[in-house]
Amino acid sequence: MGNNVLKVIKGLSWTTEISEKIILGVIGIATCIASAQYAYAMFIAREVLLADLFMLFIYVEIIGMVGAFYTTSRIPVTLPIIIAITALCRLIVMQSKEMDAFVVLGEAGAILILSVAAYIMSMKDKISLEKKKNLRDGN
Repeated sequence: MGNNVLKVIKGLSWTTEISEKIILGVIGIATCIASAQYAYAMFIAREVLLADLFMLFIYVEIIGMVGAFYTTSRIPVTLPIIIAITALCRLIVMQSKEMDAFVVLGEAGAILILSVAAYIMSMKDKISLEKKKNLRDGN
């Protein structure tokens, strides 16, 4: 009986793959629409602020993350971390004048922690790629 359950579960894995692709496609399309709306709002306001540029950069990173998934079938962990760093920078730029100094320090600390995490994850990816290369080369 346990073997049949495993067969059913393996047989249903295609639903996860397809739903993941569909949902990421929706995220990509929605991000393109949101970025166009945001750019239009900037055009109507006839003003581009630093916070606006950060927001557009976040849109670009999300689209890049979706594109990375479609080309490699995986989402690099560093991309969401970079998006979070950019979002925190945007918050600091937008609200730093009204915020308590400790809140700004807390957000800056969060950026530092995320930066260290992104660095560690990129080093992990680099090491695993080197291991794969060495295995292929027979070393």
